[in-house]
Amino acid sequence: MHVTRRKFIRHALLGGGSLLLSPFVIHGRTQDDRQWHPAFYKLEQEGKLAERIEKADAILEECRLCPRECGVNRKDGEKGFCQAPQKVMVYVAQPHFGEEISLVGQHGSGTIFFSNCNLRCVFCQNWPIALRGEGDELEDEELAHMMLDLQQIGCHNINLVTPTHVMPHILNATRIALKKGLHIPLVYNTSGYERAEIIKLLDGIVDIYLPDVKYMHAEHAAKYSSDAADYPEMATQAVLEMHRQVGVHEIDKLGVARRGVMIRHLVMPNRVAGTQAFVKWVSEYLPTNTYINIMPQYHVDYKAFEYPQIARGITVKEFLEAMTWAEEQGLTGLDPRSVRVRNHYRRPGGMNSFRSLFN
Repeated sequence: MHVTRRKFIRHALLGGGSLLLSPFVIHGRTQDDRQWHPAFYKLEQEGKLAERIEKADAILEECRLCPRECGVNRKDGEKGFCQAPQKVMVYVAQPHFGEEISLVGQHGSGTIFFSNCNLRCVFCQNWPIALRGEGDELEDEELAHMMLDLQQIGCHNINLVTPTHVMPHILNATRIALKKGLHIPLVYNTSGYERAEIIKLLDGIVDIYLPDVKYMHAEHAAKYSSDAADYPEMATQAVLEMHRQVGVHEIDKLGVARRGVMIRHLVMPNRVAGTQAFVKWVSEYLPTNTYINIMPQYHVDYKAFEYPQIARGITVKEFLEAMTWAEEQGLTGLDPRSVRVRNHYRRPGGMNSFRSLFN
């Protein structure tokens, strides 16, 4: 993917990524930096990482990595719903300055965008990568070198975007990279359509989970995400397992994330995402200081034009009611940029500029 210097600078600044440019207060428990190591380092020291990789790799012979549970033998090149080939496929690896502030820090989040996807949403904003499968096939050793390259240029973490269907390859590459000096945390940046049993295999490997919770109602999940009616159940169970493993958002002395769950929830038109039910669920099942990013940037993409309920951007009312619901449930770990957007549109005259930004 070609990125011009002008686009890079514009997106970095508009994304509010750099801590040097950002006026936001970052919420999270401060972690003691002395003798800090990523989780996978400790598991390797205990002699358990190789065994975990073997268990994950064996699943590929009758693939049940995700709730689709296709059962195909991906080691023989068979393809399931996600259309992933035998080898891992990567579209691009680069520093990203538009992620959550604590992931970006001063030098960026080291994102690796994996090709293909197990959810296949009709409004997918990365559809050439996720749905058309654009990218290059790599050996696990090449993926490991990508991780090390991102670390070498100063990225604060390895941000694994859409990792579910290639999780065994990621674990193997992580161990290869660890032996060559990888020492920054893994960010498991997932759609949320996960099996909790599979997430358990990542216990002691992943430090930061970055799941979406896209829907809270089965009918909407089925309609807009390829018949994934079980999405609300699968996503919420997976998030609870993630929280059991890593707890709430933790940052170092510079405000950079080191550990914890950071949940994304995209506000959609006509309350399709079930935001009110989502924030209520968080307040009942997770600590109220859980990091929640209520995102206002939905736009019409891919096939969303064909679905009247989601064939427009969100309104100011829809975003502000979403933030109000979160406040009413006592949630205190709201993403600082979402809070700033909320504050901007609550001020006198603020609503007048909403349409130009989000529609």
